[in-house]
Amino acid sequence: MDMRSRLNEALKTAMKEKDAARLSTLRLINAAIKDRDIALRGEGEETEVSDDDILAILGKMVKQRQESARAYEEGGRLELAEKELAEIKVIEEFLPKPLSADETEAAITAAIAEVDASSIRDMGKVMAVLKGKFTGRMDFGKVGPAIKARLS
Repeated sequence: MDMRSRLNEALKTAMKEKDAARLSTLRLINAAIKDRDIALRGEGEETEVSDDDILAILGKMVKQRQESARAYEEGGRLELAEKELAEIKVIEEFLPKPLSADETEAAITAAIAEVDASSIRDMGKVMAVLKGKFTGRMDFGKVGPAIKARLS
């Protein structure tokens, strides 16, 4: 089942169960996906966003909520931070299981070998391979410095 179908089924279930918090989060996800669809149509493409694009959207939404929750906690607004963390849990249900530290290291090693990277100039090629295979399963903000350290 593709991501869109999974999200729509979860939306229907949340409506039937009258789960307002979950329903709200699922509607936010659908709105973000539809915004991306509209942006693609504006660029002249007649296709819908792919599952990889949806995973990227979900990953971005998780990061935004983590930052918001952190800001709310620092500001003493714990009820708002809890709401953000609850939204993260709903979004993460649709993301694949993240790679462990060992799996991430193995993936970096394999990607470096695949593109035959030898210097820092090859970092973009390595990142492209990793993004192609592990979108939504790897934090590329943390992976970048690890790749840089290996190629330096």
